[in-house]
Amino acid sequence: MTTSTNGTAVAAFNALPAAEATRQLLTCLAVPRWAQEVADGRPYADMAALTAAAEAAAAELSDGELTAALARHPRIGERAASGHDAAFSAREQAGVDPGDEIGARIAAGNVEYEQRYGRVFLIRAAGRSAPEILAELSRRLGNDQPVERAETVSQLREIAVRRLGDVVGELVNEKGSRP
Repeated sequence: MTTSTNGTAVAAFNALPAAEATRQLLTCLAVPRWAQEVADGRPYADMAALTAAAEAAAAELSDGELTAALARHPRIGERAASGHDAAFSAREQAGVDPGDEIGARIAAGNVEYEQRYGRVFLIRAAGRSAPEILAELSRRLGNDQPVERAETVSQLREIAVRRLGDVVGELVNEKGSRP
């Protein structure tokens, strides 16, 4: 987004009714407390302020919040079904082909990860190649439970902020240039 589009988009987000702002935020991170905190922080001066508030609100997630957020994400390499924020996931995981050798190794790593940690492996896939994702999966399998939990929360936060930029940017496209 350009600076002027950024300001228009944030103004459009600021102008949303509270329920709609919260609904939009939940598509970024399925944590009602987080969405409420970010929505309640309006108005934001610009995208940097909105992003900072979103990051701060997602700095820590309870076990229940982590479970709820992960439930909205498909395994890396799987195509998202409805309920998994399918459009976001499809774009974010476009670089992973489940039918090739690396995709198969990621699928095997997903199983190992779930057996070790009891939850789906999550990584901000957008902007990463399949080999990079596989390398991170392999590295993270060496983490102990607390370190891996912290990395998972960090990845959720990165995904949420990236999606937030998309959601806010789309408001300008939907509403034209009016805030």
